Amino acid sequence: MAEIFRSIVNVISAVAIPTFILVFLGWGLIKKVKVYEVFVEGAKDGFTTAVKIIPYLVAMLFAIGVFRASGAMDVVVAVLSPVTNLIGMPAEVLPLGLLRPLSGSGSMGLMTELMKTNGPDSFIGVLASTMFGSSETTFYILAVYFGSVGIKNTRHALPAGLIADLFGMLGAVFIVRMLFSV
Repeated sequence: MAEIFRSIVNVISAVAIPTFILVFLGWGLIKKVKVYEVFVEGAKDGFTTAVKIIPYLVAMLFAIGVFRASGAMDVVVAVLSPVTNLIGMPAEVLPLGLLRPLSGSGSMGLMTELMKTNGPDSFIGVLASTMFGSSETTFYILAVYFGSVGIKNTRHALPAGLIADLFGMLGAVFIVRMLFSV
């Protein structure tokens, strides 16, 4: 059963991105949108946004560095590891799950470290990459993007983002456990 599921996931993985690209290009052609020109205009806007968010980005990266260097991450992992054991998530992956909502680059570093230590095709390596892809940098988005456009009241954005991150990570554990028949 796990081998069939793994084969299906491999096929979907191979065709997903090319299919999305072709669908977007096709939709643009159907709607008579000048796809390349719109893409270039979006890239220009992206550069402008990148320049605006630099101060917020520096502040967020500094705060994450202090959190990790202080040992607070280790304390949180120690407290939560009994819960992760219940759901079948190795304790090694928990720092990635905790850091991902805070920082994309920090969590990328943790994921890379997990893959170097355990191997990219190991249970931990596949789980780390699946968690990385199924969650978002919620605090980063709120701090940087909301801050750069002056939104002060995030209202339901934080709880909704954190709930989505939690379910993305739980889903990653479930799917990877199915792939590995653990």
